[in-house]
Amino acid sequence: MTSEFSALLRELRHEANLTQEALAERAGVGVRTIRGLETGERADPRMTTVRLLADALGLNSEGRERLLASAVRRTADGAGTPPESSVPADASGPGGPPRSAGVPPVSPLRHVLADVADEVAQTVAGRWRHEEERRQVHDPYPLPVRWRPVAEELTDHWANIRRLPPGSSHQPLDLSGQLDAIVDVYGRIPSGRLVVLGRSGSGKTILAVRFVLDFLKSRGRADPVPVIFSVGSWDPTALTLRDWLAAQLTRDHPGLVVPGPGGTTLAGGLVETGHILPVLDGFDEIADGLRRPALEALNATTLPLLLTSRPSEYAAAVEETDVLTSAAAIELTDLTLDDLAAYLPRTTRKSGGRDRSATAWEPVLNELREPRPGPAAAHLAAVLTTPLMVTLARAVYSDTPGGDPAALLDTGRFGTPEALEEHLLDNFTTAAYRPRPGNRRDGGPHHTWDPERARYWLGYLAHHLNRLDTPNLEWWRLGHGMGRLARTAVTALVVCLAVAVVDGVAGLPFDPLAYQLVDGLVAGPLAGLLFGIAYWVMVAARDAAVEPSVVRMRVRGRQRGSLRHMLRRLVTGALCGVLFGIGYGFVRGAINGIAYHGALHDVLVGSLTDGLIYSLMFAVATGPTIGLLTLFETSLDIRSAVDPVSLLRTNGRTVATQLLIWTPVFGLLIGVGSMAMMGPLSAVLGPVVWHLTAALKLGVISGLSGALGYMFCLTSWGQWTVFSRIWLPLTGRLPWSVVAFLEDAHRRGVLRQAGAVYQFRHARLQRHLARAYEKAD
Repeated sequence: MTSEFSALLRELRHEANLTQEALAERAGVGVRTIRGLETGERADPRMTTVRLLADALGLNSEGRERLLASAVRRTADGAGTPPESSVPADASGPGGPPRSAGVPPVSPLRHVLADVADEVAQTVAGRWRHEEERRQVHDPYPLPVRWRPVAEELTDHWANIRRLPPGSSHQPLDLSGQLDAIVDVYGRIPSGRLVVLGRSGSGKTILAVRFVLDFLKSRGRADPVPVIFSVGSWDPTALTLRDWLAAQLTRDHPGLVVPGPGGTTLAGGLVETGHILPVLDGFDEIADGLRRPALEALNATTLPLLLTSRPSEYAAAVEETDVLTSAAAIELTDLTLDDLAAYLPRTTRKSGGRDRSATAWEPVLNELREPRPGPAAAHLAAVLTTPLMVTLARAVYSDTPGGDPAALLDTGRFGTPEALEEHLLDNFTTAAYRPRPGNRRDGGPHHTWDPERARYWLGYLAHHLNRLDTPNLEWWRLGHGMGRLARTAVTALVVCLAVAVVDGVAGLPFDPLAYQLVDGLVAGPLAGLLFGIAYWVMVAARDAAVEPSVVRMRVRGRQRGSLRHMLRRLVTGALCGVLFGIGYGFVRGAINGIAYHGALHDVLVGSLTDGLIYSLMFAVATGPTIGLLTLFETSLDIRSAVDPVSLLRTNGRTVATQLLIWTPVFGLLIGVGSMAMMGPLSAVLGPVVWHLTAALKLGVISGLSGALGYMFCLTSWGQWTVFSRIWLPLTGRLPWSVVAFLEDAHRRGVLRQAGAVYQFRHARLQRHLARAYEKAD
């Protein structure tokens, strides 16, 4: 049976003017494979085969996405025959049996998920390699990260960790090692569960990143993909671990929302089948009161995982419930003076004095080596024991021209270790935003931001994250630092102004300027009120966020959604149209009645009549329009692992296409529908004053106004526009060019990218900037 993939492959082959034999030769696959894929006999192609075909056909990026997406949708349905052999179908000779004869067929779902896992692995590896480069982890070399065993009360029984049967000897495992051996250490743990403890800044995240990259270097096709999840945003009372992991995967890889068999998504399938190895970073950042249920939820699963935490928070959770079942644990140790002496001089230029190899760090290091160091040296030695503080010191004094680290020994300025830490944290942003001549490594010019303004804006972002109690800086939630009523009021105000302008301008071809000014002043506040109510009911009252869309709008190659899904959207849209029309018609009827000095009874009757009429108009327009939009929705490409900016741009393009469809269709349905229903309504309700000009005007204004109201209230890109492009810059909390500022902060190492969100380089930096903002605000 042919499929969307089969038909598309034939179409693309004909467009390339290739025979099946020519395509097979170019792609390096068997002719039988091409024939089987085009007839539907081979219904679950390998992703490697699809990529070979795309290369052979010379497809552009859009064509590759179409071919790959159709293949994923077909194989995810679980239909068809067992997967094709990785060797050409005719490799055994004419008429001979395939080489895979006698081998049990692989489950189509497992086959698809293995290919998808390979795609995720490539993206994860590239993402974290780039993050290491931005954080200068290998410049000049990674700071040493070592560990020691933790107290026995923080680990499970060794027999459980080793998965031993009852009565077996259970000696402790040898978990000794350092950063470059973390994968080997993890491999010694039969349960596959490891807890990494360390105080703030001790290198837990560095170790997690190194674990992921080293694991992926030696990963086999059957091995899981290690993925770092910032577990601090997990609410275990709202979502199970597996559901939360799947949601995070979908956020960072929108293409994984493609449905698979059994009602699950590809993201859910990856988690359920063990294709993902969770690296849960930041257990200590889970909100107070949720760590105990989080640990209980982790113990309710047998998932292999790596978990990082500060020791005190993990110990407190263990005290309340139990250790992480079957998990071994290690604790990171401090850096030594020898580590500092080897590392810091290599991060700065030579001084050029008598000793040509000496650097500005030598006098400081000599003070630290004294048998009886003074108070200043003792304080500095206590501070420079974690990779975080050492990298901050490097940024402030090695990477900044003219920086003299001897200032760190000034006891008049820094009387305590805490004062030194605050100094390094405070000056890190100044050093990061120092003027830099020339261009960036990618060839673009350096942005110039005033360091004080940059620190204030970063402080607002840090304060915003603290209020939300999450480490994830999500562009679609930047307005959530405000209260729900304030968000609703700002959204309603923007809709009010937009609709007032649209009504006033779009109605000029139909009525005089004075009339349109009054009409705009009436329609704007009315639309703002009604859309504000809709926003409150659908979003703000539930304290929800309008999540980024995981679909694109495409006429060709669109995803054929189920009729049930389209009908559900159509009915929902019609009901919304009824409610909006009742409110709009009632208020508009009341305003007209009062303007013409009608009696109270007449005003009330007229308002109810207008409410009924407009509810029917908007119902017959809204439902079909939303149903039509559903037909043009197609899931994002399975390979579309995104960064925050590309996700924003993708959603912007989706919204723009939706509005280009919505505006003319909705306006046309309003205009034509209103004319069509006036005859029957007049027969039931009595004479109704309506004509073609009124229908055209209502259609044009409703199409534009409805599109703008929908965009600002109910799309993530619209909410971004309302708060990040209008309100927050207008009130001085963020710059006008927010995207450029966030991208630049990432390049400077202040922010890091974690999938589709940004995070501060370290939670300690986030807390420091938030405190500074609260003092200044």
